[in-house]
Amino acid sequence: MPYPPSGVDEQTAHRRGMRRGVVFAAIWLWPLVPTFRAILEGHVHPVLFAVLGLIAFIPLYLTVVVRGFGDPDPVPKPRDHVMLGLLTVLGLALALAYGAQPGGWTGLTLYLAAAGAALYPTPWAHLWLVGCVAALVGVGHLHGQHWSDLGDNAFNLVMAGALVLVVRRLMRLVRELRTTRDQLAHAAVEQERLRFARDLHDLLGHSLSVIVVKAEVVRRLAERDPAAAAREAGDIEQIGRTALTEVRQAITGYRTRAFTAELAGAGAALADAGIDTTVKTTEEALPPQLDDAFAWVVREAATNVIRHSGAGTCVIALSRPGQWQLEVRDDGRGGSADPTAHGNGLRGLAERLALVGGVLAVIDLSTSHGGGFVLRATAPEAA
Repeated sequence: MPYPPSGVDEQTAHRRGMRRGVVFAAIWLWPLVPTFRAILEGHVHPVLFAVLGLIAFIPLYLTVVVRGFGDPDPVPKPRDHVMLGLLTVLGLALALAYGAQPGGWTGLTLYLAAAGAALYPTPWAHLWLVGCVAALVGVGHLHGQHWSDLGDNAFNLVMAGALVLVVRRLMRLVRELRTTRDQLAHAAVEQERLRFARDLHDLLGHSLSVIVVKAEVVRRLAERDPAAAAREAGDIEQIGRTALTEVRQAITGYRTRAFTAELAGAGAALADAGIDTTVKTTEEALPPQLDDAFAWVVREAATNVIRHSGAGTCVIALSRPGQWQLEVRDDGRGGSADPTAHGNGLRGLAERLALVGGVLAVIDLSTSHGGGFVLRATAPEAA
């Protein structure tokens, strides 16, 4: 699922965009140096309107550009249209009034192009640039500028607008990359949480089941065979210590299950629970990528047989009829054939097997002759 940026992130991105907009817009004020020089040297008349016009024009230009850069994909508000309209009227008025005088006044249309390109979405920004080119050519023609000069000015105007659009596009890409990075971080945290929850269930579910079984054995043996009861109590202590170590390993993420060790442990736990257990394996060793997944299957299956089945016998068989197959069959009371109906344990096994290209099958035999329950894991040689 997507994770939208938080309000703080949105505000930070907005402030960052506005700061960049201020820098970008301020850099482009340098073409006005000849205009101010012409005013200071007394070449512009009437000077009052020129000075007041520029004093109003520059803040308006900076405001529009900064607002546009505050969001790389802006949706202009009514006041934005008003400010750009005022900027346009003022810029064209100054260009018309002083275009024939020194100072490059027709170049003010370049700022109109940059402001519109910063404010409007791309399709409208293109139309705005066309309009600015038309205004530049019209004003220049009225003041008798040569077509070559008009062409140079139009080229500069288009380049200025295109540069603004490119910068906006880059800012949008950077923002999307930051959003994607945040989403990946959220996804990684969620995935790790699910991994830990799955491991904790599988680890403690089995260990606690064995501890309960052995505690019952200790209770039965306490009076008639204290020595045997003490041995079982020692096993409980060892199982508890092992479970604690496994939980610590699960927390750090460096835990694997050895299939052969888990198979031996499952057989012993089933035997302690009074379940007659048969283990069948192949001479071939499991591939490393399947060893851990199949170890978890044995652990969870043995836990379920002990806790839920009421079985008297259990068969654990590893075979390789084309693909690797692990089957745990008991003669208990069965259950639903839907893995999701058995809680987090079988669902977690299905997820583990999917990571190595395997599948989990749950078969309920309670309605057939003999009854029982089958848990079958199948996986290819290489995922």
